[in-house]
Amino acid sequence: MSKILFTPGPTNVPEEIRQVLGQDLIHHRMADYHQLLKEINEDLKVVFDTNNDVLVLTSSGTGSMESTIVNLFSTNDEVLVINTGWFGERFIEICQVYGLQVHELRYEWGKTYNVVDVQEMLEKHPAIKGIFVTYHETATGVVNNLEQLGNLTKNTDRLLIADCISGMIVQQFHLDEWGVDCAVASSQKGFLLPPGLSFVALSNKAKEAVEHSNIPKYYWDYRKYLNYFYNKAEQPFTPAISIVVALKAALRQLLAKGLPQIIEDKQSIRKYAEDKFKELGFTLFIEDESIRGNVLVPVIVPKDIDGSKLTALIDERYDFTVAGGMGIYAGRMLRVGIIGEITEREIDLLIEYIKEVLPECKK
Repeated sequence: MSKILFTPGPTNVPEEIRQVLGQDLIHHRMADYHQLLKEINEDLKVVFDTNNDVLVLTSSGTGSMESTIVNLFSTNDEVLVINTGWFGERFIEICQVYGLQVHELRYEWGKTYNVVDVQEMLEKHPAIKGIFVTYHETATGVVNNLEQLGNLTKNTDRLLIADCISGMIVQQFHLDEWGVDCAVASSQKGFLLPPGLSFVALSNKAKEAVEHSNIPKYYWDYRKYLNYFYNKAEQPFTPAISIVVALKAALRQLLAKGLPQIIEDKQSIRKYAEDKFKELGFTLFIEDESIRGNVLVPVIVPKDIDGSKLTALIDERYDFTVAGGMGIYAGRMLRVGIIGEITEREIDLLIEYIKEVLPECKK
């Protein structure tokens, strides 16, 4: 393996899955692919913890985010976006492109939302038809509570849409139980695959909303995906076949280990990495441990250190790629991704390499 990716996605792809990716193609309109897609659907239902079928799109995570907006809402609909970081902002941008009226609750990076604020916003704007929220905010490492939002929407006509792109697999998730109406994820995060696929899970309430949306769509039209799957066990357009085949292998590996065990292991490696970085003199970005996710460890570099130079030197000399900060935290933060198959030994090596280059990163 040429580089170790300490990033919140993409992750390193395990060798056994890379071997599957290298296999010859099958055809996506034939019986073997039909059976494969059915089996994948059943596995994805376990991952999302839902009784409903899960759509498989050939797109990045942002494509799946856009697909939720064009399928579940109509022009001029009012929506609420809970913005706790960079990717909450992305939901706002996409909603505005399609002419939705956006109400925003914006929070300081490193903090989660206040449910009282949400309640007050819904009372003030009763026409709000949906709430958008990022489950795990990849820019900050914060995990937002979805269940208490679901309690606000599950017995109403409002929809709860969750970006679970980085949070899926390594965080506990229960679509049906929590009252989430639409959740999206993508292949290059906890699924241990290359970029190229995204997944959309829908509640019955969300499927009903699809029938009333008037926003134009062609490639993203959920009705096409649902009809093709129900009638043919296919997708309406050519999928990323190699990644779909590898998805089956990845899901088999993940479910054999068990999602609870994966989450427990990630919590352990997160705490291990947190301790190591504190010993090194870095500051944990998220003060409240209860909202720290298992995707990455965000740390603030010492004031006299150039974080951008640090990540560049680690990448160039040791082939360890560490994500830097985003937005106002560029050059000031490391986002140490642990979503891949990262071990304590690799954390120790990273710490050792950082110690070696720190003197060269003085401002």
